[in-house]
Parts: sequence; structure tokens; C-alpha cells
Amino acid sequence: MLENLLTPETRTDPYPFYRQVFDRGPVFAAADGFFVVSGFEEASALLKSPAFGHGEPEVLPDPHENEPVDEQGRVVRSFLALDPPDHTRLRRLVSKAFTPRMIEQLAPRIEELAKELVAKALEMGEFDLMTEIAKPLPVVVISEMLGVPLADRGRFEGWSHAMGRALDPSFLIAKETVAARREFVAYFRELAKERRKRPTGDLFSDLVSVSDEGDRLSEGELVITAMLLLVAGHETTTNLIGNGILALLNHPEQHRELAGDRSKIPNAVEEMLRYDSPVQLTTRLALRDTTIGDEVVGKGAQAVVLLGAANRDPRTHENPDRFDVDRPSPRHLALGQGIHFCLGAPLARMEGRILFEALLGAGRAFHRTADPVWVKQVTLRGLESLRLEFA
Repeated sequence: MLENLLTPETRTDPYPFYRQVFDRGPVFAAADGFFVVSGFEEASALLKSPAFGHGEPEVLPDPHENEPVDEQGRVVRSFLALDPPDHTRLRRLVSKAFTPRMIEQLAPRIEELAKELVAKALEMGEFDLMTEIAKPLPVVVISEMLGVPLADRGRFEGWSHAMGRALDPSFLIAKETVAARREFVAYFRELAKERRKRPTGDLFSDLVSVSDEGDRLSEGELVITAMLLLVAGHETTTNLIGNGILALLNHPEQHRELAGDRSKIPNAVEEMLRYDSPVQLTTRLALRDTTIGDEVVGKGAQAVVLLGAANRDPRTHENPDRFDVDRPSPRHLALGQGIHFCLGAPLARMEGRILFEALLGAGRAFHRTADPVWVKQVTLRGLESLRLEFA
């Protein structure tokens, strides 16, 4: 059944399929030891439950030099894919460098970049939102945060895209991402050597030196964390921008309302996250015998959590398929829940808010000149191309 996620029709609009899934039950056993969760409350409870996690990392008996492993020979994962206590330790260390104050200080630079990109698009008249605005803004912001040299930023788009594909569950898409991962690791290893010798006051330098009661990030943890921050800080925000603008274009009355009252943009960003989430699904492993909703789940069972479906659960969202920038405090799971709630959520929200303000405040209306083209991914939902024209 989940192979339907791979069809062109479902990639373009997965929500009719999600409704079919939900109609079979907010939680149901799709196969022995395999559950699909599409209900909002059930998904929220699962993501917060210590009974579900990611399990132990794979042991590599003969690891490649650019495949980081720990002292037990286990693959070094990002904290996004770890369970406590490893997750707790790593997230705490990263949080010491990735602070709210650091993010708040980025606002003037993000505003400057957004204005520059929108001004360039205005000069072009017709442009591709994804190429000219949605991709450059977040990749420049996260690259500058990490202290990635300007000349190297162009290399990251291909790497980030390949690593984004790696987030798709293996039972849905088998994609070779090993080469991109190893190139990423090799790059950040060299950058770490430079930052140890000559710290530059950027986030990566802070991660190199961060400590907590003598505990530090190992080299493998450092480079994998940098990869996570770069991919998560680039791909998901790009998708928020593209999906959000497309939602406005598909709902002209909402577009006009938001353009007429830009004070509604923060709430509109939350509705965009709910309505067409940049992250559509995640997976969890049952770490012990437990339950999801009314379903008994045995230890070792796998659960696929359809975040995009949960965000349109009719039991918790009135008129869930309606895009409404005035929806009161839109509830959604687009940024996760529980211990894995997105560390970069304040940054993503800030970038989205500032960019939408710049576009809607440009003083000229814009419209679509071609059908949108969706990327061939399942976990991350976003556009490859969205051609627009200013009137």
C-alpha cells in the first residue's frame, strides 16, 4: 500500500491517499510487525513516548575511513536518530552552541538577504522561486552560521539533496547516498582541523570547542552534527518557502488577505507548516511491548508516522483540507514532537516569516507561469521548480 507514495500523482498531491489511509483507522497494522499511524493524537503520543525510538546503530566490521564509527564500531548517527542517553548527551552539547541568542542575532542578515533576492527577482520579472529565492536564502544562512567558505557553498546543494533522499525509509526508496555522505565527512573533517587551529567565531568553531563537564563531541559526532545542521537547515526551510507560496497561489483569497495584512504572516507560517508540511513522515521502532491507540504493538515492530496525514486529521482540525491563514493557533507535527522536536524551529520560522514579508511587501503581485515540479522524495516534500512572474 505504501508504494502508492511513490507514484507521480501522490507526489503531486498525497492528501487524498492519506485520507484513504486514515479511513482504515488512525492506527492500523499494514503487515506483521508494521504499523501505519495517521491520526494526530496517536502520532503525537507516539513521538513523545519513550516506548518508541530508533534502536541501536549498526556495527560496521570494516568501516571506510570516511564512515565515522564509535569505539564499539557502531555507525555514528546524528542525535536526530539516537535514543537516550546518547541523544540526551549530544543534543545538550549542540544546544550549548546553537543558542536562541545566536538565532535572534541573525534577523538583520536574513532580512538583508531576503530583500536582495526579492529585488533580483523583481528585476528579472519572470523567475523560478526555488532557484532564485527558496534555495539560496536558507543555504546562505546556515552556511554563514557554520562558517563554510563562500567558494564551497555551491557544493552543498547536491550533497544536501542526496542526504535528503537518505531520509526516505529504505522500504520505500533504495538510493545510493554513501558517496555524498563520505564527501560530506571528508570536507568537515578538514574544516574541523582548520577551526581547531584558528577558531573564527562561527557555529562550527563553537561545536569544535563546546564542552559540558569535560564531555566533548568526538570527531565523528562533530562532522555528523554539522551535516545534520546543514541538510536540515537547508532542505526543510526551502520546502517551507516553496510549499507556502504555492498554497497562497492556489488560494487567491488567502493570498490577498495576507498581502493586505502582513501582521498575519507568523500565524500563516504555522498554517503553511500544517497544510503542506516540509517533512511528511518519520519512522520509529518499538523498543518494548506497548500500544498505539487501540493497537497492541510488540517489541521490534516498526511504525511509519504520516505527519502530513496527522496534520489534516478531521478529529482535531476543523475543515482540515482548507488552507486558512486565520486558523486559530494551527496545531501541527511538522517540526516534530517530544525529545526530537526540531532544534532549528525558531530559525526556520524566522526565515519563513522574513521571506514572506519581503515577497508580499514588494508592492507587486506575482502569479504562476508554469505547473509546479515536485522533487522525487517522500519524506521531504518540496518543489524542484515553481516559475513565477511579477505583474
